Amino acid sequence: MSDEEDVYSADGGDPEFVKRQEAKSSALDEQLKEYIAEWRKQRSKEEEDLKKLKEKQAKRKVMRAEEEKRMAERKKQEEERRQREVEEKKQRDIEEKRRRLEEAEKKRQAMMAALKDQSKNKGPNFTIAKKADPGMSLSSAQLERNKTKEQIEEEKKISLSFRIKPLNLEGYSIHKLQAKATELWETIVKLETEKYDLEERQKRQDYDLKELKERQKQQLRHKALKKGLDPEALTGKYPPKIQVASKYERRVDTRSYDDKKQLFEGGWENTYAEFVEYKWQEKQDRFAKRKKTKLPKWFGERPGKKKGEPESPEEEEVKKDDEDADAGGDDEEEEEGEEEEEEEAEEEEEEEEEEEEEEEEEEEEE
Repeated sequence: MSDEEDVYSADGGDPEFVKRQEAKSSALDEQLKEYIAEWRKQRSKEEEDLKKLKEKQAKRKVMRAEEEKRMAERKKQEEERRQREVEEKKQRDIEEKRRRLEEAEKKRQAMMAALKDQSKNKGPNFTIAKKADPGMSLSSAQLERNKTKEQIEEEKKISLSFRIKPLNLEGYSIHKLQAKATELWETIVKLETEKYDLEERQKRQDYDLKELKERQKQQLRHKALKKGLDPEALTGKYPPKIQVASKYERRVDTRSYDDKKQLFEGGWENTYAEFVEYKWQEKQDRFAKRKKTKLPKWFGERPGKKKGEPESPEEEEVKKDDEDADAGGDDEEEEEGEEEEEEEAEEEEEEEEEEEEEEEEEEEEE
């Protein structure tokens, strides 16, 4: 280490470097002071804004409470007014009814007096009644339907004139106009709120109605399936038709009313007895027309015949039959084949007739 370096280390460093460091630190301090001052200013501004917002919120709460109070008071007044109107209407109805009863009593008294006068005076014992006004016999609903378009428009205008009141703004100052505008705005807000509530309520009710209808359809489908009907039979506008005959019936009933009446009055037993008799006669005829086959006679020597004995007449007949059988065996075989085919055809026809008769019996029993 040199002497200069010893001196530099002993003095504590380069003085220029120290100055530069001090200048940098002083600049940083000034910058930090500026940042802190700016931050404090911004914070004070935010605190003031927050304070203003809180004050405004408190004012709004007070205004809202006052508005709710005014709305409650207004609703109360409207309810009281409505109650007064209902009571007044009831009173008017009672007065009107009393007036009508008094008029009816006066008319009755006048009619009784006229009858007494008529009985005193010897004149014709009849009176010509005046033709009643045709409009008086119509009901209110018919009168409403018979109104023309011009009459309906006129009634609409009159009704709107009662409901929509004109605004008399002449001579109003700015403050009064502002108050009137505020009142109209509040009325619009109230009406829109009620409209929205009613729309939401209607949507909910429509959804509930759809759900209930779907449940009803499901119940009706299960009920129809239990009864053996089509699932959609009970879900229509009208109930299903009552089946008075089987849906598997293949022909239309051609019997007359007298025939059906006889069946219900006990003719079914007679019809069934006739049918049984017919079947019995048919089977008896079939049995009588059957092919009769002779039992074969004994062949060869007569049992118990001894040697040297002459042949008996029966043996001679057997020999003759054998010879005839040998001569005409082929013809008999052909005839037997034809007879067998005819018998098979007859048996098939008889089976078909029996099946048709059984089906007719089942239909008649149904």
